[in-house]
Amino acid sequence: MGQNENGPARRIQDLASKGNAMLRDNSVLSPKLFLAGLLLLNWGDSAQHAHAAQQQSPAQPSAATVPESGPMAGMGIMVGELTPTSALVQVRLTRTDRLVDRDVPGAPGYVEFVLRPQSGGRSIQKFTRATEDHDFIARVSFEDLTPGTEYVCTTNIGPNMKQFGAGPVATFKTLQGAGGTDPAKLVVVTGMNYAKFHGDDRIDREIHRRDNNTDLPEPYKGPDKHLGYPSLESILKIKPDFFVGTGDNVYYDTPKIPRAETVTELRQKWHEQFVQPRYRDLFAAVPTYWMIDDHDYRIDDGDNTGDHDPSPAVGRYMMLEQLPVAPANDADALTYRTRRVTRDLQVWFPENRMYRSPNAMPDGPSKSIWGGKQKSWLKSTLAESDATFKLLISPNPMVGPDDARKFDNHTNINGFQHERDEFFAWLNETGIAKNFYVVCGDRHWQYHSIHPAGIEEFSCGALVDANSRPGRRPGDPESTDPKGLVKQPYWQTTPSGGFLLIEVASAKGDRPASLTFKFHDERGLVLHEHQKAGG
Repeated sequence: MGQNENGPARRIQDLASKGNAMLRDNSVLSPKLFLAGLLLLNWGDSAQHAHAAQQQSPAQPSAATVPESGPMAGMGIMVGELTPTSALVQVRLTRTDRLVDRDVPGAPGYVEFVLRPQSGGRSIQKFTRATEDHDFIARVSFEDLTPGTEYVCTTNIGPNMKQFGAGPVATFKTLQGAGGTDPAKLVVVTGMNYAKFHGDDRIDREIHRRDNNTDLPEPYKGPDKHLGYPSLESILKIKPDFFVGTGDNVYYDTPKIPRAETVTELRQKWHEQFVQPRYRDLFAAVPTYWMIDDHDYRIDDGDNTGDHDPSPAVGRYMMLEQLPVAPANDADALTYRTRRVTRDLQVWFPENRMYRSPNAMPDGPSKSIWGGKQKSWLKSTLAESDATFKLLISPNPMVGPDDARKFDNHTNINGFQHERDEFFAWLNETGIAKNFYVVCGDRHWQYHSIHPAGIEEFSCGALVDANSRPGRRPGDPESTDPKGLVKQPYWQTTPSGGFLLIEVASAKGDRPASLTFKFHDERGLVLHEHQKAGG
């Protein structure tokens, strides 16, 4: 279990261990009972205080400077889960704005969020309390917003309701929705490995070589290392409409010994990640969508089996606590969802860890990564959509190829190929395959691949140079495609970090709607570009 704990973190761990036996139904995780208990435990007090704050606070808080003992916002501000009419905004209150013994200690206090259109107009004001039970994260939900509108969210933070000072500021633009025809762009990333970038000497080099088909790369050596990953600065210069973290946003199991197991240790991974200045700068200007994968759920290639920490319930709780995926009081939050970006683009974010069958189960009709309920939802929402382009942004690959040794994703032999093949056949039978594309994270190299069924996949590759590796090519006997049936128009010949930029443009005159995929390295250099035409 790692270090001893007490207080809220210990209560979360205890509740998880007692409730895990009730949280599975045919190997599908059902988090409702666990989260309901946690919400009563952790957010009830916060909700009461937030309500009291709204009743007692003046229309404008005091402009007094926060005293030296007051809280800071050392991890900046984050906007998440945009729709045309809503957004989540969060701030974590801290005692410092930098690492102290590898962590960023939190601080109790209050946060006022004030949202207004950039062009002027009515502002919306919300107060909430940051408490230890929720890792000192204050999150609010703004509703009834205007589609395709630029907003600015200012914050004021303080130790109580009478002493406030200026906090971080975020800007964002709500989604245009089905009626929108303006161009839009998004960035997709994966593999944000803090330990490899910064050179954690506890990483086992032999295990790394075995699992990654390459020696452990050297850590970043630039004089700007203290700022964090160069890719983030490159993304900020592009200023996409939103940023998608597909999973492996932190690595609980790097290093593997000691790996993070307790709630305190898991939280520390998020703190050290998001305190980096380039994250603070990026998230102040670019809103986010988040998914999780194995490394930020439980362990490498993990599922919901095994009596080890973190448990599935704690893994899920960490996602909902640390990331603006759902309102802080949403016990029934679904981590799979779809968003209509414009008239021509709709994106889907599936959940690939929480509802899966055991990895070791023989492949066949009853084995699923998505689970029956999510699979039905995915098919029905795809069938209902009239968007020109449909993007399934998956935490894991569906085409690959991948390493033959693995067995936890849709490409893997003895993994979940049956579900993949059935889904691809359904896409073709229904005609949905036209202008449908998979964008995946997880793999540490960039590629564009075409499955024999005609489905195309674009892998964003690892965000961090030190986390990149040589990929598996079609025909490689140690790949999931030893016969070379997958076509690969593009693959990254020299491993490097980077990201995938996706741009959508509506039809204009004789020019059809277009969807463009641009692979970048971490310095923002375009490595490859591929465009699709609608129609």
